[in-house]
Formats: sequence, structure tokens, C-alpha cells
Amino acid sequence: MSATLLANLSRTTDPQTMLRRFLALDAVVTTTNGLVYVAASGPVGRLLGVDSGQLLAIGVFLVLFGAGVGHLASRRQPAAFPVKAVIEANLVWAVVSLAALVLWFSPTAAGTFWIPVQAATVAGFAGLQHLALRARG
Repeated sequence: MSATLLANLSRTTDPQTMLRRFLALDAVVTTTNGLVYVAASGPVGRLLGVDSGQLLAIGVFLVLFGAGVGHLASRRQPAAFPVKAVIEANLVWAVVSLAALVLWFSPTAAGTFWIPVQAATVAGFAGLQHLALRARG
């Protein structure tokens, strides 16, 4: 990905601001997803073909993780170590999501679509965060 594309995505050329914006976007999307899973684990679980108890637990985790990422995004200069931890957690989440699709879940058609889409989204956040962290130096 070019620096120009990265700058266009974040609407700034400042690597620090890029990083904070990508972390903030991750936090908003993750927390929102988690809140939906918590508030509607039964209907969403049926829609996706995922056990509602598992979805509730996933939702609680996502809300907590999203809040932590949001806190990190609010820092003027997020430290590299926690940013790297978020990047690695996002990559693990993407891989485990795809593995769960095959190994543990019996998804509906909606779940078969949604699970890879959310895995790709999370992997995309990891990639953008990594590039912004690297540009920051």
C-alpha cells in the first residue's frame, strides 16, 4: 500500500494522526459489533448459526477490547507495544474466525458470509495500523 493511499484513507499525512484514526475506527467498529452481539445474541445467533451463549461471550469480549483500543486511540502518542498487541490480536482474531467457520460453527448462509467479512475487516484494521505504526517510525 502506498503512502499516498494510506494518507488518503486517513485524510492526513501525519503518521501519528493516521495511527490514532485507524485505532479509533477499529474501536468504534469493534465496540458496536460487540454491543449488537450482547444486546441481540439470540436473534443474531440464529441469523448467523452461532450459539447465542457463545455470541454473548464474544460480544462482551469485543466491547471490552474495543474500549481498550479506544483508550489507546485517545492517547496523544500511543505507545508502540500496545499498538503492536492490538495488531497481533486483530490478526489472531481474523485467523481464529476463519478456523471457527470450518471447525466449530455450523453457520447459516448469512454466517458463512458474515464471518469471513468481519475477519477481513479486522485483518484490514491490523494492516492499516501496522503501516501507520511503521510510518510513524
